[in-house]
Amino acid sequence: MATIIRGTVYVLGDNIDTDQILTAEYLKINPSTPEGYAQLAGLAMCGLPEGAQPFLDNAGQRAAHPIIVAGKNFGCGSSREHAVMALGAAGVKAVLAQSCARIFFRNCVATGEVLPLVSAVRLCDRLLTGDWVEIDNDAQTVTLLASGEKAPLDPAGELAKIVEAGGLFAFARASGRIKSA
Repeated sequence: MATIIRGTVYVLGDNIDTDQILTAEYLKINPSTPEGYAQLAGLAMCGLPEGAQPFLDNAGQRAAHPIIVAGKNFGCGSSREHAVMALGAAGVKAVLAQSCARIFFRNCVATGEVLPLVSAVRLCDRLLTGDWVEIDNDAQTVTLLASGEKAPLDPAGELAKIVEAGGLFAFARASGRIKSA
Protein backbone atom coordinates (compact mmCIF):
# COMPACT_ATOMS: atom_id res chain seq x y z
CA MET A 1 0.00 0.00 0.00
CA ALA A 2 1.33 3.40 -0.82
CA THR A 3 2.74 5.05 2.26
CA ILE A 4 0.86 8.19 1.23
CA ILE A 5 -2.73 8.16 -0.01
CA ARG A 6 -3.84 11.56 -1.24
CA GLY A 7 -7.22 12.43 -2.65
CA THR A 8 -10.67 13.86 -2.20
CA VAL A 9 -13.14 12.44 0.28
CA TYR A 10 -16.74 11.29 0.19
CA VAL A 11 -18.23 12.05 3.60
CA LEU A 12 -20.86 9.93 5.34
CA GLY A 13 -22.16 9.73 8.90
CA ASP A 14 -22.63 6.95 11.44
CA ASN A 15 -23.91 3.40 10.99
CA ILE A 16 -23.47 3.08 7.23
CA ASP A 17 -24.39 -0.56 6.75
CA THR A 18 -23.55 -3.07 4.08
CA ASP A 19 -27.03 -2.70 2.56
CA GLN A 20 -26.16 0.92 1.80
CA ILE A 21 -22.79 -0.06 0.35
CA LEU A 22 -24.29 -2.82 -1.83
CA THR A 23 -27.88 -3.99 -1.57
CA ALA A 24 -28.56 -7.72 -1.16
CA GLU A 25 -30.12 -8.09 -4.61
CA TYR A 26 -26.64 -7.86 -6.15
CA LEU A 27 -25.03 -10.65 -4.14
CA LYS A 28 -25.60 -13.00 -7.07
CA ILE A 29 -22.94 -11.15 -9.11
CA ASN A 30 -19.71 -13.11 -9.37
CA PRO A 31 -16.86 -10.73 -8.48
CA SER A 32 -14.21 -13.23 -9.60
CA THR A 33 -14.99 -12.56 -13.27
CA PRO A 34 -13.88 -9.33 -14.94
CA GLU A 35 -17.48 -8.63 -15.96
CA GLY A 36 -18.83 -9.20 -12.47
CA TYR A 37 -16.11 -7.10 -10.87
CA ALA A 38 -16.83 -4.24 -13.29
CA GLN A 39 -20.55 -4.56 -12.61
CA LEU A 40 -19.93 -4.23 -8.85
CA ALA A 41 -17.99 -1.01 -9.46
CA GLY A 42 -21.08 0.61 -10.95
CA LEU A 43 -23.19 -0.46 -7.96
CA ALA A 44 -21.00 0.80 -5.12
CA MET A 45 -23.05 2.71 -2.52
CA CYS A 46 -26.26 1.97 -4.45
CA GLY A 47 -28.22 1.69 -1.21
CA LEU A 48 -27.65 5.24 -0.01
CA PRO A 49 -30.87 7.12 0.62
CA GLU A 50 -32.43 9.11 -2.18
CA GLY A 51 -31.01 12.62 -2.21
CA ALA A 52 -27.51 11.58 -1.10
CA GLN A 53 -24.68 13.15 -3.07
CA PRO A 54 -23.68 10.98 -6.03
CA PHE A 55 -20.96 8.53 -5.09
CA LEU A 56 -19.95 7.53 -8.61
CA ASP A 57 -18.51 9.78 -11.31
CA ASN A 58 -20.59 10.93 -14.27
CA ALA A 59 -19.82 7.71 -16.17
CA GLY A 60 -21.20 5.73 -13.23
CA GLN A 61 -18.31 3.29 -13.02
CA ARG A 62 -15.76 4.90 -10.67
CA ALA A 63 -15.96 6.48 -7.26
CA ALA A 64 -15.84 10.23 -7.66
CA HIS A 65 -13.60 10.32 -4.55
CA PRO A 66 -10.99 7.67 -3.60
CA ILE A 67 -11.37 8.05 0.17
CA ILE A 68 -14.52 7.53 2.22
CA VAL A 69 -14.72 9.39 5.53
CA ALA A 70 -17.37 8.21 7.97
CA GLY A 71 -18.39 8.29 11.59
CA LYS A 72 -18.93 5.35 13.89
CA ASN A 73 -19.66 1.76 12.92
CA PHE A 74 -18.97 1.95 9.17
CA GLY A 75 -19.86 -1.31 7.42
CA CYS A 76 -22.21 -2.65 10.07
CA GLY A 77 -24.92 -5.14 9.19
CA SER A 78 -24.51 -8.33 7.21
CA SER A 79 -21.12 -9.79 6.39
CA ARG A 80 -20.65 -8.97 2.75
CA GLU A 81 -17.37 -9.38 0.92
CA HIS A 82 -19.27 -8.13 -2.13
CA ALA A 83 -19.73 -4.74 -0.43
CA VAL A 84 -15.99 -4.31 0.12
CA MET A 85 -15.29 -5.56 -3.40
CA ALA A 86 -17.74 -3.05 -4.88
CA LEU A 87 -15.86 -0.23 -3.15
CA GLY A 88 -12.50 -1.53 -4.35
CA ALA A 89 -13.76 -2.09 -7.89
CA ALA A 90 -15.03 1.50 -7.94
CA GLY A 91 -11.56 2.76 -7.02
CA VAL A 92 -11.90 3.46 -3.30
CA LYS A 93 -8.44 3.25 -1.74
CA ALA A 94 -9.30 3.78 1.93
CA VAL A 95 -12.16 4.07 4.38
CA LEU A 96 -11.30 6.48 7.16
CA ALA A 97 -13.85 6.14 9.94
CA GLN A 98 -14.24 6.82 13.61
CA SER A 99 -14.84 3.08 13.88
CA CYS A 100 -15.52 0.20 11.48
CA ALA A 101 -17.70 -2.80 12.08
CA ARG A 102 -15.48 -5.77 12.83
CA ILE A 103 -16.74 -7.90 9.94
CA PHE A 104 -16.31 -5.05 7.44
CA PHE A 105 -12.78 -4.46 8.74
CA ARG A 106 -11.95 -8.17 8.37
CA ASN A 107 -13.43 -8.32 4.86
CA CYS A 108 -11.29 -5.33 3.82
CA VAL A 109 -8.17 -7.12 4.98
CA ALA A 110 -9.14 -10.56 3.68
CA THR A 111 -9.97 -9.30 0.18
CA GLY A 112 -7.24 -6.66 -0.04
CA GLU A 113 -9.65 -4.26 -1.71
CA VAL A 114 -9.75 -1.26 0.64
CA LEU A 115 -7.55 -0.09 3.51
CA PRO A 116 -9.69 0.39 6.65
CA LEU A 117 -8.31 3.18 8.82
CA VAL A 118 -9.57 4.43 12.17
CA SER A 119 -9.22 7.86 13.74
CA ALA A 120 -10.65 8.75 17.15
CA VAL A 121 -11.13 12.26 15.74
CA ARG A 122 -14.59 12.63 14.20
CA LEU A 123 -13.44 13.71 10.73
CA CYS A 124 -16.91 13.37 9.19
CA ASP A 125 -17.86 16.51 11.12
CA ARG A 126 -14.78 18.45 9.94
CA LEU A 127 -14.70 17.56 6.26
CA LEU A 128 -17.04 18.02 3.33
CA THR A 129 -17.34 15.79 0.28
CA GLY A 130 -14.68 16.93 -2.17
CA ASP A 131 -12.18 18.14 0.45
CA TRP A 132 -8.60 16.95 -0.01
CA VAL A 133 -6.72 14.88 2.56
CA GLU A 134 -3.38 13.16 2.75
CA ILE A 135 -3.10 9.91 4.68
CA ASP A 136 0.41 9.02 5.83
CA ASN A 137 0.45 5.38 6.92
CA ASP A 138 4.00 5.56 8.27
CA ALA A 139 3.37 8.67 10.38
CA GLN A 140 -0.12 7.41 11.31
CA THR A 141 -1.72 10.75 10.47
CA VAL A 142 -4.26 12.27 8.15
CA THR A 143 -3.76 15.86 7.06
CA LEU A 144 -6.71 18.03 6.09
CA LEU A 145 -5.01 19.84 3.23
CA ALA A 146 -7.14 23.01 3.25
CA SER A 147 -6.23 23.83 6.84
CA GLY A 148 -3.06 21.80 7.41
CA GLU A 149 -4.69 20.25 10.50
CA LYS A 150 -3.41 16.76 11.31
CA ALA A 151 -5.32 14.02 13.07
CA PRO A 152 -3.84 10.81 14.45
CA LEU A 153 -4.74 7.43 13.00
CA ASP A 154 -4.71 4.09 14.73
CA PRO A 155 -1.68 2.17 13.45
CA ALA A 156 -2.41 0.12 10.31
CA GLY A 157 0.82 -1.86 10.68
CA GLU A 158 0.81 -5.19 8.90
CA LEU A 159 -2.77 -4.61 7.70
CA ALA A 160 -1.55 -2.09 5.13
CA LYS A 161 0.89 -4.69 3.80
CA ILE A 162 -1.85 -7.31 3.58
CA VAL A 163 -4.14 -4.96 1.64
CA GLU A 164 -1.24 -3.92 -0.62
CA ALA A 165 -0.50 -7.58 -1.39
CA GLY A 166 -4.11 -8.10 -2.51
CA GLY A 167 -5.53 -9.80 0.54
CA LEU A 168 -4.73 -12.30 3.23
CA PHE A 169 -3.94 -15.30 1.01
CA ALA A 170 -1.88 -13.26 -1.47
CA PHE A 171 0.09 -11.80 1.45
CA ALA A 172 0.64 -15.25 2.98
CA ARG A 173 1.94 -16.56 -0.35
CA ALA A 174 4.16 -13.51 -0.98
CA SER A 175 5.63 -13.66 2.50
CA GLY A 176 6.27 -17.42 2.36
CA ARG A 177 3.73 -18.30 5.03
CA ILE A 178 1.94 -20.63 2.61
CA LYS A 179 3.18 -22.21 -0.62
CA SER A 180 2.25 -20.63 -3.92
CA ALA A 181 -0.02 -22.62 -6.17
